[in-house]
This record gives sequence, structure tokens and C-alpha cells, in this order.
Amino acid sequence: MELTKRIFTISSEHDFKLVALDVFRFQHEHNKVYRSYCDLLYKHPSDINQIEDIPFLPIQFFKSHVVVSSGAPIDITFSSSGTTGSITSKHHVTDINIYEQSFIKGFNHFYGTIEDYAILALLPNYLEREGSSLVYMADRLIKDSEHPQSGFYLNDLNALSATLQHLENQNQKTLLIGVSFALLDLIETQSFNLKNTIIMETGGMKGRRKEIIRVELHNILKKGFGVDHIHSEYGMTELLSQSYSKGNGIFECPPWMRVLTRETEDPFSIQAIGKSGGLNIIDLANVNSCSFIATQDLGRVYNDCTFEVIGRFDHSDIRGCNLMAL
Repeated sequence: MELTKRIFTISSEHDFKLVALDVFRFQHEHNKVYRSYCDLLYKHPSDINQIEDIPFLPIQFFKSHVVVSSGAPIDITFSSSGTTGSITSKHHVTDINIYEQSFIKGFNHFYGTIEDYAILALLPNYLEREGSSLVYMADRLIKDSEHPQSGFYLNDLNALSATLQHLENQNQKTLLIGVSFALLDLIETQSFNLKNTIIMETGGMKGRRKEIIRVELHNILKKGFGVDHIHSEYGMTELLSQSYSKGNGIFECPPWMRVLTRETEDPFSIQAIGKSGGLNIIDLANVNSCSFIATQDLGRVYNDCTFEVIGRFDHSDIRGCNLMAL
């Protein structure tokens, strides 16, 4: 079976391990940047017999190198946000259909059929720049929902408030996905008592407000929207899959994604379940770039393959990047 088809038909932990090892061998052969990194670690496919043996590429390489495992033309390049003059990450996607399969199947896995929802997207900082993978996903979900009131809202919070209230009165299942500072702006203009709406924050104040811890943010949002839980989406420019939390800060992965933790002082040592450390992501949807990424996030992984994010590394660069200088 074609590798991409196998990725999206994973149904067991055994399947995941087999496909992950095959993706590793494929990327070692076809991704020059990743193969060079593995060579510097003296890691060869013959040495890799389990997932924990696979080298994880520091996420900074998406800022300094073209990370691709395919010779096909690039369909689209997603880029991260950054301050003026800063170097941003670039994820060169050679098959946009794989990204679409990933986020649509992922949404269906966690929330059911998209056509059952009205999708409202409050993502002003993402809409104000080009290359956002989150905007691409939200746009497709809005279209697939086929609801006449689904759409993006930039700065017109009054219109969004009216739409939310109208959908609530219609008992319409609704998903409001928004960046944290914009959701806080919204509940400062009006209070809500929503029974049919999922509030999903994508994290980050993006310099618009003072950063606050997740528990405090969610408590403020729960009170302002009149809901019992705040959902969260965990994704990034360098990934083509998303994890979701339904209210307790514990994220679940789709079947083709896993999270491990590494020692903070030894980036090549994978930790036991339950210990906090740097988050290493396996995203098999990244088959045409790199599926094995060492992020800058700190977190903890649990026995049921769920995880939580507890912070970021204090330093700007992950240990291991100096193995390959520009």
C-alpha cells in the first residue's frame, strides 16, 4: 500500500510503529537535511529498530534549511509569525492534499462531521499575514461546513457577537476558534451564556496582551462565554497535524501522530512516560518533509498517548542544532 494511504489507515499501536519506521527509512533516503543530521549522530537505518531510536530533527532547521523529502514541486509554503527582521520557519508542502486529509480526518476523529457545525474563526493576527497554515485549515473547514453564517471575523466583534447569539437561539452546533487575546477582547464587549458552542483557543497573546497561565486564561474565558470547558488546538507551522484538548489541558493525538519527551540536558535521550521534558513530535502526515521533530515546548506524556504542554525552553535554541551550522 502507498505510504500515504497507510498513514491515514493506522488503527493500532503496532500499525503506527511499522509505518513510523518505514517513514523514517523513506525520509533518511530522500531528505538530504535529515540524512545529514542522522549521519552526524552516527545513526543509520540499520541501527533503528524502534521508535525511541529515531533521531528527532531540531525544529530550528525549518528556519535555516529547506526540509523536504520529495522531489515534487512545492504546492504551498507555510510560514510562522515573527517580529520584524526575525527569521521565520518555513514548511514547504509538496502535496497539499495530505495536509487537507490530515486536518479533515483529524477534525472528524475528535468532533464528528464538519457539516454539523457552523465554524466561526477569530484569528486577526493570522489573517493579517500570509502563509498561515491555521488560516488555510480554518478556511477549508468553513467551506466544508456549508453553513451560511460560517466565516472569518477580523475586527468586527459586534457582528461576531450577533452571529454567536443568533446561532445559539437556533440551537445550532457552533465552533468558535480564536487566538487567546481576541477571545478576551470579545468577552470584554459582551457576556455570553452559550450552550451549543465550543470555544477553542489556539494559544498566544502575540504581543497584544500580557501572557497568563492556561488555567487563568480558561477560567476567564469560561466565565465570559458561559461555558463549562474551553477547548484548545495544538499545532504549528512545522506540522501538518493537530492535537486537541476538550477542556482539561490534556491533548489527544490523531492515530498518525505521537508525542514523546526527551531529557532537557540530553536531547538524544527519550524519557519514560510521565516525566516532564522537551516535546518530540512524530507527525506521519509530514511524510514529504520531516516527521520527527524536536520542538521547543516542554511537556509531559501519559500512558494513553495524551500529553500536556507546560511551558517553553528558556533558551532560544535547542541543544543539537549546533551539529549543523549554516
